[in-house]
Amino acid sequence: MVSVTHAISQKDAAAPIELLADGLGEDERALIKNAVELAEGIYEGHVLGTGESVWTHAIGMALIAASLRLDAETRVAAILFAVGEYVEDAIDKVTASFGEPVARLVDGLRRLNGLRLLTRMTAKATAPEIRAQTEVLRKMLLAMVEDIRVVLLRLASRTQTLRYFTEHKVDVRVDVARESLDIYAPLANRLGVWQLKWELEDLSFRFLEPETYKRIAKMLDERRVEREEFIQSAIERLQREIAAVGIKAEVYGRPKHIYSIYNKMRAKRLDFSQVYDIRALRVLVGEVRDCYTVLGIVNQMWQPIGQEFDDYISNPKGNNYQSLHTAVLAGDGRALEVQIRTHDMHKHAELGVAAHWRYKEGKGHGGDYDEKIALLRSLLSWRDEVADSADWVEKFKRASLDDAIYVLTPQGKVVDLPRGATPIDFAYRLHTDVGHHCRGAKVDGHLVPLNTQLENGQTVEITAAKEGGPSRDWLNPIQGYVATSRARNKIKQYFSQREEEELLARGRSVVTREMQREGHSRANIEELAAKLGFKNAESMFLAAGRGEVGSRAVQMVLREADTPEAPAAEPEFVVGRAHAGQSNDKVLIVGVGKLMTSLGRCCKPAPPDAIEGFVTRGRGVSIHRVDCPDFQRLVKSHPERVIQAEWGEKAYNNRESVFPVDIAVQAIDRQGLLRDISEVLSREKLNVIAVNTLTKKGTAFMRFTMEVGGVAQVQRAITLIREVSDVIDVQRK
Repeated sequence: MVSVTHAISQKDAAAPIELLADGLGEDERALIKNAVELAEGIYEGHVLGTGESVWTHAIGMALIAASLRLDAETRVAAILFAVGEYVEDAIDKVTASFGEPVARLVDGLRRLNGLRLLTRMTAKATAPEIRAQTEVLRKMLLAMVEDIRVVLLRLASRTQTLRYFTEHKVDVRVDVARESLDIYAPLANRLGVWQLKWELEDLSFRFLEPETYKRIAKMLDERRVEREEFIQSAIERLQREIAAVGIKAEVYGRPKHIYSIYNKMRAKRLDFSQVYDIRALRVLVGEVRDCYTVLGIVNQMWQPIGQEFDDYISNPKGNNYQSLHTAVLAGDGRALEVQIRTHDMHKHAELGVAAHWRYKEGKGHGGDYDEKIALLRSLLSWRDEVADSADWVEKFKRASLDDAIYVLTPQGKVVDLPRGATPIDFAYRLHTDVGHHCRGAKVDGHLVPLNTQLENGQTVEITAAKEGGPSRDWLNPIQGYVATSRARNKIKQYFSQREEEELLARGRSVVTREMQREGHSRANIEELAAKLGFKNAESMFLAAGRGEVGSRAVQMVLREADTPEAPAAEPEFVVGRAHAGQSNDKVLIVGVGKLMTSLGRCCKPAPPDAIEGFVTRGRGVSIHRVDCPDFQRLVKSHPERVIQAEWGEKAYNNRESVFPVDIAVQAIDRQGLLRDISEVLSREKLNVIAVNTLTKKGTAFMRFTMEVGGVAQVQRAITLIREVSDVIDVQRK
């Protein structure tokens, strides 16, 4: 097994094939050799922006990939990571020589390298809103690749860069270290690549806080190798004692790395002497009872440190984390931490809701994303068991977080969107007003249609107008302008608000016109609304805009408001009823001779509706349907003016007699809806004299005024309209 800390210099970088091909077969070894021979000639004389030789960097990356036991394709891709910078049609040539999988890995590395400027900017920033984007950047790094091995190679590349900085003082190393600590080390942590995580953290900390790093390193008073030797000795001794009592256990450990010690001292405000887990062991057993048996063995072998025992098995943490933690003084007088848990507890701690990175990084994350990270980490942990399994290799290659895309603003801000999102979705994600005024978009500097599906890593610029709003076409799913519910809801809210504003304006115009006509331009609007049965003026205006309150009702309330109450001239009733022949009217007033009558415009009665009359002041008798809301309000106010009425023979027998009737239609809005309903009315030979339509939140509200000879025609029309596709309800108003 190759050591992760293996260092390589320019002098001895002459292609250590044996190290690069460690654990591989003969064919794969030959592939590594071919890649080394090709890359060595291409990279000769070239250096990276950091000053490091491209060849040295490539070999260092490949050695790290070998130490992680990654496959031959990944190691070859590490060696060829920069060929595209120096060779034309590099991807095609790599495909021809090493296969498509290697070419995809090399191309994926090229795409990730394009994020270097963005991540460097974020790492340098101090503003909270910029720092908050580091989490999005980590996800973006994962989402931009179809093969998770590309991310592992990126981590290897960054580790190699930091190793180079330990021997060469470069101006950018502080910026690179901050970026590594904020983005790459947590990414390695999430993927379970602990070796790279620890090294990335320690090296970054070394450049960011050099004095603190040196002070802690000095306090450790022993070199890392010596601490590792102590750990190995402690493991062997504890394994013998546990085996002696017949318990099967796995014991392993590692020294605490410097950055972790610093974090514990800072978070818990501890002195170095109070940090007990600088050296630590972990014991995995099969049963819960074995945990306590092993605890007893540990306490017999070494002296327990008071107050440093936690039983998280009997009292699990809030995230259901379970383990026994204790600290003891080893034979050399130095502290040793021991954690004891079952295999199931360990699996939960590493991959479940108590996974180390969840509480280590300070906050939770989205469920689906967490599950995929757990999958990736479990795949890494399985590699020792199924390293030769083709099934594992395929799972590992396919393991990518592809439910979201991450695009950039021209200022470098990262915006996360669902896959399939368009520039319009992007605009509404930035701000509602940006979405409303969006008129065009540029992707990576090129103009694109607004229904273009965005891809990971693209820079999107929105062209906005000062005035205007969204188009209704954006809501058409066939045209594919929006993919997010946020954008769709914002667009619907815009049109709903506009329609409500139009209704308010229309209703206000109706009421104002009638007030001026009746000479009541200074009347109290709120009082008028109350008399008409509304809680405020806005509700009255909306009702008037929809046609639910007629001009006639407003007139009657206004006239009653300022006319002195005088006894109404009682109609001269006679015994019996008038005959049809006594009047040419379509409506007969019971017990009264000829009277001037008019049909109420609020309810539009038609035979054989049950009707009644209301004696108006100077305008004869107004005829209403008995269930008319306006008429019922008048009845409550002036019951003495109500008079019985019925339809005359002329209303039934005269073919030329027609009556205006309103029907209201509610339907799911779609193209051609109005045409389909109009065709039904046309087939029934009904004359439509007015149409009013309104669409609100995808639902169409239509009101048709048509001339009929009687209610039977209305009922038949209603029945036929109900059969029209997408119609929800039809009612006579």
